[in-house]
Amino acid sequence: MLVAKLNRRLREQSHAGDLTGSQKTVLLHLEREGPATVTTLARTVGVRPQSMGATVAALQGAGLVSGAPDPADGRQTIWSITPAFRKWLKDARAAREDWLFQVIQTRLAPREQEALAASIELLKRVAED
Repeated sequence: MLVAKLNRRLREQSHAGDLTGSQKTVLLHLEREGPATVTTLARTVGVRPQSMGATVAALQGAGLVSGAPDPADGRQTIWSITPAFRKWLKDARAAREDWLFQVIQTRLAPREQEALAASIELLKRVAED
């Protein structure tokens, strides 16, 4: 519950606007995995290609993704995130990091900060596959 609360607070710092959960999932997938077709995105997210087509169209309308013909199959479009979205994502991540840094600096004593740093290493070990 604590991790979920911290995640919620961090998301509040990025001002994700009116993006739906599926739109965020698509954008983050394209950012992590690179360009993809609607069919690939639909398979990844677990929805029908028609539903994903609507999601991608909304993202394109917002200027967050752009498409280019698939060189291997001109009938398909390869979608990728736009430079504008990359900048927004970079700024959002910086805002979250700044917020977290300020909270740690202002709310935790130096010894508590050291304890937090040590606990992060422990959490990394717990989270490893």
